[in-house]
Amino acid sequence: MSGNNGAGRVVIVGAGPGGLASAMLLAKAGAQVTVLEKRATVGGRTSTMEAEGFHFDIGPTFFLYPRVLREIFAACGYSLDEELPMERLDPQYRLVFGGREGEAATHLDATADVERMKKAIAAISPDDATRLENYFRDNRKKLERFAPILQTPFESWTDLARVEMLKLLPLMRPWRSLDSDLRKHFKDERIRLGFSFQSKYLGMSPFSCPSLFSILSFLEYEHGVFHPIGGCGAVTRAMARIAEQMGVTILRECAVKEIVTEGRRAVAVKTERETLPADAVVVNADFAQAMKRLIPNHLRRKWSDAKIASKRYSCSTYMLYLGIDGRFDELPHHTIYLSAKYRENLNDIERDHRLTLEDPSFYVQNACVTDETLAPKGMSTLYVLVPVTHESSNVSWKEQEPQLRRAALRQLEKLGLHDVEQRIRVERSLTPQSWKSEFGLHLGATFSMAHSLDQMLHLRPHNRFEDVDGVYLVGGGTHPGSGLPVIFESARISARLLLEDLKMEPRWNESRTLDRRAAYEVAH
Repeated sequence: MSGNNGAGRVVIVGAGPGGLASAMLLAKAGAQVTVLEKRATVGGRTSTMEAEGFHFDIGPTFFLYPRVLREIFAACGYSLDEELPMERLDPQYRLVFGGREGEAATHLDATADVERMKKAIAAISPDDATRLENYFRDNRKKLERFAPILQTPFESWTDLARVEMLKLLPLMRPWRSLDSDLRKHFKDERIRLGFSFQSKYLGMSPFSCPSLFSILSFLEYEHGVFHPIGGCGAVTRAMARIAEQMGVTILRECAVKEIVTEGRRAVAVKTERETLPADAVVVNADFAQAMKRLIPNHLRRKWSDAKIASKRYSCSTYMLYLGIDGRFDELPHHTIYLSAKYRENLNDIERDHRLTLEDPSFYVQNACVTDETLAPKGMSTLYVLVPVTHESSNVSWKEQEPQLRRAALRQLEKLGLHDVEQRIRVERSLTPQSWKSEFGLHLGATFSMAHSLDQMLHLRPHNRFEDVDGVYLVGGGTHPGSGLPVIFESARISARLLLEDLKMEPRWNESRTLDRRAAYEVAH
């Protein structure tokens, strides 16, 4: 069942997507896996909030690049498409560009149909439409070349000096921001925003986000934007169901108090109920918050409390979850409103750490146009997200949340939704303080550490945690970073490192995984 030393007991802290993917892969390899989840439901931020017959995704609503999870399911002997019905969306989303004073708003329905997309862009900026296919070619090459980097661990600066990394520099253009890189393709700022707002998936501004991340929008067009029936929470529910079928024990409402160490090695995990011996511990929780709470500061030579505090963190989000009487069938599944004051919005969030109450950018999910299972008959759900600063002394949420709520509801009118407040039957909200207290996010930063060049690759917390032996990290706080596809990739990286250390074979019947391992061994 295990390697030569009889090891194989793995405790996973947190049943988020990274923890559940790790559990599946490790169980497939023969490990004895126990997952500890403090909440009553699995999924963490990728879970479902239910109220009076309405069902809301709490966090992620865009399900992108299912290829990674499809491979994980296949490696474990399951079919993602059979276990989890999904709809590919067309249009993927609607982009609404707010007008300056006296100007009308314009919109663009983003679609993977290249000819239709060209026509949609041409209605706003004819010259930019002619450059669309060049953008696709450039980013297709970038993704193909960079994908192996996202699939291997980075444990020191020497990994950056590998020949294949140096060859990538002209293609990656790390000295450019995302917006500046897109200027070679698109002249109109609105079109550039349409291909760069995805930097918000990382909690960053397109004007500071590294140019590498132009692949985010490309992924949407090349591989699709999907809606899992039941919402993104259905993804983690399916993963938990399969993990348990594979023999994984998932203990819900089981908060972890500490990781027990002997010297500098993890040997057990202590909960409020019991202490579980472990040959390895996987942490699938917000890195900054978890390390400060679970491992004493004196054991963390590299990632001390002071070092954690010195890092830059992503923005947060203000959330409204609205159960609505009636339907909005004229509104697409996903709509992103990009304010004419987009740069000012970003300055408020990232530099000045204050709330934008006049014309904030926002996002709305109207999922019932695709999935009627999410609300009672004749009703619908609206998920409203406003990007905001992480926790700051400049913002008093107790005093200012009512103001931002009013501003958010007013903004919905710009999408043609004029009577929302009168039709609300259920309402829930989350602020940065809620993200911190309910979900354990440092500063309420919903995308963990910022993805700046000095906080990526080997400069991010390592998948094999540097400070305590036998501890492995998965999730947005480690390499490769935030977003469901790369979180699933972090699970594959960490699971492989863990199994190597325990001298266990992966037993993953997936050729790409075997090819990737060979490539990694050659590179090292």
